[in-house]
Amino acid sequence: MWDKQQLASFTGPLFKKVTQLIAHYIEQGMLIAGERLPSERDLAKKLNINRSTVVHALDLLAERGVLIRRQGSGTYVNNQKWGIQVYSSINWRLPAHFYQNKSSFYQQKVAQVRAQQSHICDLANGDLPTNFIPKLALPNISLNELIMHEKNSDTLQLGLPSLKAQIAVYMQTQFAMHVDINQILITSGTQQSLFLITQGLLKSGDAVGIESPSYFYSLPLFHAAGLRLYGIECDKEGITLESLANCVRQHRIKWLFLNPVFQNPTGFVMSNQRKQAVLAFCHSHCIGIVEDDAYSGLAFRSNLATDPIKKYDQHNQVIYLGSLSKYIGRHIRVGWMVAPHDIIQNLANIRQYIDSGLSILPQLLAQAYLKHHHAAHQHQLRQALQINAEQLMQWLDRYFGGDITYQAPLGGFHLYAYLPVSSVAEELALLNQLLLNGVIVSQGIDFGDNFGAIRLSYGHFAPKLLC
Repeated sequence: MWDKQQLASFTGPLFKKVTQLIAHYIEQGMLIAGERLPSERDLAKKLNINRSTVVHALDLLAERGVLIRRQGSGTYVNNQKWGIQVYSSINWRLPAHFYQNKSSFYQQKVAQVRAQQSHICDLANGDLPTNFIPKLALPNISLNELIMHEKNSDTLQLGLPSLKAQIAVYMQTQFAMHVDINQILITSGTQQSLFLITQGLLKSGDAVGIESPSYFYSLPLFHAAGLRLYGIECDKEGITLESLANCVRQHRIKWLFLNPVFQNPTGFVMSNQRKQAVLAFCHSHCIGIVEDDAYSGLAFRSNLATDPIKKYDQHNQVIYLGSLSKYIGRHIRVGWMVAPHDIIQNLANIRQYIDSGLSILPQLLAQAYLKHHHAAHQHQLRQALQINAEQLMQWLDRYFGGDITYQAPLGGFHLYAYLPVSSVAEELALLNQLLLNGVIVSQGIDFGDNFGAIRLSYGHFAPKLLC
């Protein structure tokens, strides 16, 4: 390692060559998370370069979050993704090792269990269970009509007008919220919406704030776009204004990505007062907000604050993302974005360059669901999920003898719990014991949290599957 010839193979000024060499060693697994690098003096000697060049390179990687510099202790490879920006943009010519499986030891064992056992209680699966998917009939439309719709897909760049009109009705019914159909862009789901936003509204190196913990932390698209993620502390009402202000002051946050209603993974619901306070703060600091609303129709009580932040938006600073994947399954990929018309038109143009457009059939199915089925089906879904959540809590209390800590879910899909452990080794021992009982969970570290936290998706809880 620390090959002078390999250093010479990179391009750019010498300090940039050093940053590329270190990033390369991290990608190859030659430098692992948490590992201490040689001292500045030793590194300069190994590479036959000036110490000042090494210091410049290490400082640059520390600014990107790739390395952590500890005074009096040394320089270490960062073991989390907060603040990291390694790649400046999506690069389809990344070396093969970039795509290799980098899963944790626990995730590898989970993969083995899934492959070898058919009767498992997979509480890491955040998708809608198949037995909860509504029975939707195909729309009454001839093949010729469908083909004509598809032929005209270029003129339907923003989505099927009849579906957009139905979404506007749905938003009015659910939230007493008026939405202009000219501000609606139909997407193939939240993932596509997020991809378009990262490519069209953000640039490499931009700082983005997210809740800590958050499922956004686990999405590779932020890092593929060269964005730096910073966690904002939360309480039971959502992100705190103090933590938000500190994050903006330290990192110059440009956008805030939030999941305020039945947040994934914690399940909290941001209060209406906090929503308005966050909105006012972001307006005063010129910060855009992307709001992901995946679960608001799944409240277990009617008095919860499930209104979107977008409802209070008077300055067009919030991009609202809606989706049906948690109601009708992820295979009918239909979502929508609510934003100023100029923005959604630009994002639709980007999509046209990378995709052939939207398929009409899923849009027609989504339209039928929103028009005829959503009220009754979401009522049934809420009841079924609440029963599962209560059964899961009873099982957790029995299994851990009351030693596990959690808040009872208010709705949505997830219960977030804290294991009675004081080390990574103790956590792994408990997770392995759960695996032996056929129970799979998601680790908190996958969402940017510390050891000991787990997420359990109770939609897939089935007592009969437990050993």
